[in-house]
Amino acid sequence: MPKVALLNLKGEKIKDIKLNDEIFGIEPNNQTIYDAVVRKGASLRQGTHSVKTRTEVSGGGIKPWRQKGTGRARQGSIRAPHWYHGGVVFGPTTERNYEKKQNRKESRLALKSALSYKADKKEITVLEKLEVKKAKTKEFIKLLDSLKVNGKTLIVVKELTEELILASRNLSDIKVIETHEINTYDVLNYRNIVITEEAVKMLEEVLR
Repeated sequence: MPKVALLNLKGEKIKDIKLNDEIFGIEPNNQTIYDAVVRKGASLRQGTHSVKTRTEVSGGGIKPWRQKGTGRARQGSIRAPHWYHGGVVFGPTTERNYEKKQNRKESRLALKSALSYKADKKEITVLEKLEVKKAKTKEFIKLLDSLKVNGKTLIVVKELTEELILASRNLSDIKVIETHEINTYDVLNYRNIVITEEAVKMLEEVLR
């Protein structure tokens, strides 16, 4: 069972706590992690790119010239794809769906694998509680300094407060989420994970 130090807001160690082996100590499955990251990336695609087909481009609907007698090849419309400014064939449209599927069992395994990687690298910090009395970014930075957390950090709490949201929202390398929002992509995308003891218990109860 992996052990981590339980810290207070001053960064002082209170005691050692054991993390659940089924969540923080499994053999990571790299394939499910890869699938989860690809799925997340695909879901972020807006799919707003589009081209106009021959029915959408501007131009006359009549034949450019009569069928016979001109010596030129017959043409039906200047909107045809082979004409300059004609419609595009098989181009991207907003109807395309980039969504990828991953079943629930694989999704959970991917999250457990990512958390196990973080626990193995000692990149998980567990707090007794996380309270921000003043909605000040300066105070929040001091809190992170006392915890000796540097770089991109994912903060996981059981419940968000207005003070916590306001104090952290101006920091581009900090993301604060509730326990039910945690996902494989964010766990891997952020160097450090700061999680409260309540959030750990809730996470272990859900993923067990």
